[in-house]
Order: sequence, then structure tokens, then C-alpha cells
Amino acid sequence: MNERGLAMTKLVMTAVLMSIAVAPTMAQTVKLALTADIRSTNPGVNRDDNTDGVVLNMVEGLVGYAEDGTVKPLLARGVDRSADGLTYTFRLRPGVKFHNGAVLRASDVAWAWRRYMDPKTEWRCLGEFDGRNGLKVEALETPDDETVVMRLNKPSAIFLDTLARTDCGMTAIVHADSLKPDGTWDKPVGTGPFRLGEWRRGQSLTLVRFDDYAPPPGETLDGYVGAKKPEIAEARLIVVPDAATVKVALLTGAVDITQAATSDIPELKARPDIVVETPSDASKHAFLFQTRDPLLSNPKLRQAIAAALDLDQLVEVVSDGTSTASASAVFRNSAYYDAVQQVSFGYDPARARRLLQEAGYKGEQIRIVANKRAPMPSFQAALVGQAMLRSAGINAEIEVLEWATQLDRYNAGNYQMMSFSYSARLDPALSFEQFTGPKDKQPRKVWDNPAAQALLDRSMVEADPARRGALFDDLHRMMLADVPLIILYNGSTVWAHARRISGFRAWEGKPRLWGTKIAG
Repeated sequence: MNERGLAMTKLVMTAVLMSIAVAPTMAQTVKLALTADIRSTNPGVNRDDNTDGVVLNMVEGLVGYAEDGTVKPLLARGVDRSADGLTYTFRLRPGVKFHNGAVLRASDVAWAWRRYMDPKTEWRCLGEFDGRNGLKVEALETPDDETVVMRLNKPSAIFLDTLARTDCGMTAIVHADSLKPDGTWDKPVGTGPFRLGEWRRGQSLTLVRFDDYAPPPGETLDGYVGAKKPEIAEARLIVVPDAATVKVALLTGAVDITQAATSDIPELKARPDIVVETPSDASKHAFLFQTRDPLLSNPKLRQAIAAALDLDQLVEVVSDGTSTASASAVFRNSAYYDAVQQVSFGYDPARARRLLQEAGYKGEQIRIVANKRAPMPSFQAALVGQAMLRSAGINAEIEVLEWATQLDRYNAGNYQMMSFSYSARLDPALSFEQFTGPKDKQPRKVWDNPAAQALLDRSMVEADPARRGALFDDLHRMMLADVPLIILYNGSTVWAHARRISGFRAWEGKPRLWGTKIAG
């Protein structure tokens, strides 16, 4: 599209946005811009991260994630685990209501679970619980209205974590009225602080405060648990894909809250009527190595590359100063992020040159696969990394691909080096699992080390936090020595809102509308 076409597109989008924004609204309505429309309102089904961020304002599960990545009760008031790790007993909070006024009972949990476990529902996380990936919920029992018992085929340290995962829709408990008479999905009749209002597909979606909402215990915001009081009467979520239009909408008051580009931070911060925040999340940006490549199979060459990279400077440039370097698979706010996890590879040009000699490196070309998909830092990281590697005498070239093509190459393991981003996984075991495993069975895996796999397998079963932490520390030390990848930093998102908005806090890149207030 030429410049005139782009300008016309932005003009039309701005006009549509303004027409929505000036429509009659309630005095306590917050307007939030979405970069894309949601895919559906069905938790954990036909979803993407953008969809999850909206739907999780309306629904809740038995448990949810706290800020530090631990799992806490949500619709449950307590969870008991048997000594053998095979039985979990959930005791439901009394008085919780669905959006239709019905009181939550154990039978509702059983109904929702049966629906998730029906392959026709096409729940994203079915394979995590039906045995195909090893873990199976063999039985769900409801001995009384406030008790739910789940029985597993084997102990699992990540069972509750998987229930809480946002891509699983938090295994949300929805009422049977969520379905149409023919059994197909209608809308979420959940227990969350907001209920679905009007959804104008491709344009906007309204969330209305649920006045009978029963918040879980807690004095402060804490991930998806803790204080969840809905303060505003409604939130209007307006679909505005164009970043330039979004910025204009924020500056003119057409929207109150939006994500923003890092390049816009200085301009937005200069405005006294705008507040800018850059919360970090558990996503990971990294350089991957194909350890079966004839050249990069040499660990000393991978170690040399790591020593040649000034990660602090690289991350400062690539993130526009919104993040700091971290080489750990454990995100910074995790309960497992300790002194060991803070240890990095270390920038050491002299060591890099020495290792290159020991590796017998003779200037062979190393290709870094990257993409220019916004807002991911793939290309920017590759560009800065290339300059640093060349300074150390490493012949690095960048191969730019479309994202879909790069993803195919990643899944096939068809690359030498790749600038790649992993989506958030809050439990460290799930984070390590994203890149650890046998390449023969899963070519996308990066770290094919049997000793590392054995440690990871133990962490999937070990329930004691101290012993789990020790396993993650061992994995981190081993990863720094093997260098199957170089984790650069955890991701962050830029959020900007009008100063008259208070209490809004995005988490893991998603908007949490509870606690949000509006002045005037």
C-alpha cells in the first residue's frame, strides 16, 4: 500500500474510532483500545493471547496465578493435596454467584469439567489432562455441594499450574447457561467481576460490572487472585489495529487506556495528562542455536558467541530502555528467581577470542534467522547481536523471513542461529520445557541433553518448593555451560492511560479491569 493509501486507511479508522467513542456512554465507562478483535468468548477455546486478556475479566477457575508465579485458590477457598500426590480436594468458596444469579456448586464444576474433557469442545488444554501427555485426571467426584475431588494417575507438580494457565482459559467454571439450547457456545456465564455486554464484532465489546461479584480474599492486586473489586460501571473495548490511530485516540481522549509502542514513550511521558507504565512479563526473547549444526555443535563456539555479546547493552538498545538483561528461564518476579538465576554468561571479549581459537573457528558464516513482526524484537536483537559478533571476529549474517516461514523453520529445527521469542510460562518447569527435550521426537526442541531432561522430569513431580528451586538452579548452571540458547531478557509491554484513570494495572501483557477507577 502506498503512502496515500496508508493515510486514507488511518483517516477512515480514526473516523470509525471517533464515532464509537462519542456514542452515548455511562459516566463511569472506561474506554480501552484493543489491537485486534477477540476470537471468541469461549475460555480456552478458539483463543489467542489478546482474547485471553479480555475473557479472563469475565470468568474464573478453581485456582489462579499470583504475581510471583505461584498458584493460589480462587473459586476454591482451599486446596488439599494427598500425601501420595494423587488426590486434590478443592473446597469451594460459599456464596459465589454466576452472572445469571445462580450460586456456584460442585455440580457446576463437574459439568464444566465434563465439557472441557469432551473432544468436541476443542479445549486447548485437553491433552494436558486426558493422558496423552502422561498426566490424566482419572476421576472427578463431588461428595457435597462445596467439595470437588480430582484423582490423578500420577503425581504432578504442575497440575495446579496447568489448571491456572491463561491459555487454558484458567479452566474457567462457567454455568450451563453459557450454551445455547442446541449445545453450542453462546456467551460466558461466569463468576468474574465483569459480565459480557454487547459485542459488535470487529468494532467493540462492552464489559459490564457484575454487582453481585464476590471477590476472593486479598487486600491488593495479585495476578489473577487477590483484590478483584470491580469499580467502574462498564468498560468499552474498542478495536483499533493501527498504532498511529491508537496514539491519536489516546491524546485526544477518544480512548482512556491503550498499549503503546516503545518509540512513543518519550512523547507520551512528556504529556502531563498521560501516565506510561512498562510492566514486565514472563515471555522470553532469546538467541537459539541448532546444536546439531556441524559448526555450532561445538560448545566452545557457542560459549564464544555468548562471551562476545554485551547483553546489558543489547537489551538496553533493543527494548528502548524498558527492560534489563536476564539469562534465566525463570522470570524475575518468580518465587524461584534467586541469586543463582541472576548469574549470566558474562561479557568477556578476551575469553570470546580465546574460545574461538580453541574451537578452531576459521571465519565460517553463521546465519541468524529473524523476522520483522511487530512488536517482537527479533530483527532488532539480531541486528545488534550481529554487530557485536562481528566485532569479536565472528562472521554473522542475518536472514530475514516472514513470521510464518520462520515458525516453520523453528518447528523443523532448520536453522543455525535464530532470534526467537517464547510466550510466557510462569512455572519454571513449564518454561524450561519449552526448549528442553529430544530433538529426534520434537525437532523444535533446542536443548537435547539427557541430564537436563532428567532434572526437568524431577521438577515436574517434586512438590517441595525448596527442592524444586534447587533443581531449577542446577538446570540454570547446566544451561550456562552448555549454551543451547542465550536468553536475553523477559518481555515487557508499554501501557499508557489518561491521568484521570487510577488503579489500572496490566499483568502478563493483559488488561485487568478490576480495581480501575475513573475521576470526574
